Amino acid sequence: MSKLLIIEDEKSLARFIELEMQHEGYKTTVATDGRIGLQLALAGSWDAILLDLLLPELNGMEVCRRIRQTNKTIPIIMITARDSVLDRVSGLDSGADDYIIKPFAIEELLARLRSLFRRVEALQSNEVTILTFKELVVELESCVVRKRDVVISLTKREYDLLVTFMSNINIVLSREVLLNKVWGYSTGVETNVVDVYVRYLRNKIDDQNEGHYIHTVRGIGYVMR
Repeated sequence: MSKLLIIEDEKSLARFIELEMQHEGYKTTVATDGRIGLQLALAGSWDAILLDLLLPELNGMEVCRRIRQTNKTIPIIMITARDSVLDRVSGLDSGADDYIIKPFAIEELLARLRSLFRRVEALQSNEVTILTFKELVVELESCVVRKRDVVISLTKREYDLLVTFMSNINIVLSREVLLNKVWGYSTGVETNVVDVYVRYLRNKIDDQNEGHYIHTVRGIGYVMR
């Protein structure tokens, strides 16, 4: 039975989500403020976290950032009434895997959870534990990235993007493919967000005196070669 942590201060919504998830066979725990939610997230073993953005005590983005400091792989879906592109990008940049806007159909939330679980299962079933390319090494089990034995600090999104490129060396990946692999089909993020994160990643893995690890293929997307 999958264990879900629901961090939502709107009690009626939290109860609704809890009952629907229990009906689907999930075991649920609810926290109604960010500080308690963070404590539960760090202390427990969860299969996924549903996290509201606007929370008392500690907002959802800060909760997400602190979770990602110790756990880079647990699926996190951010729930919010804010639907601007900036809000969605900020939520994803803080480490969330997906973003759903209130009001939403419970069927959509369930579908997004299933999608995230499939991606986690696919990663866990992969026997490869280390990816290497030139000077870069990614330790998949510990989510550690190194370049010439120096650890590179990446956000969850940057890490997922790097793993995708290093799993597809010399294969040109379109922005749409990258959006699907890293953000998921159901995300509301535009494809130009891929360009932003490629730039973030280049700034962290490239040296000034060497060429890019990730090359732009005009009109198509990107390739690591």
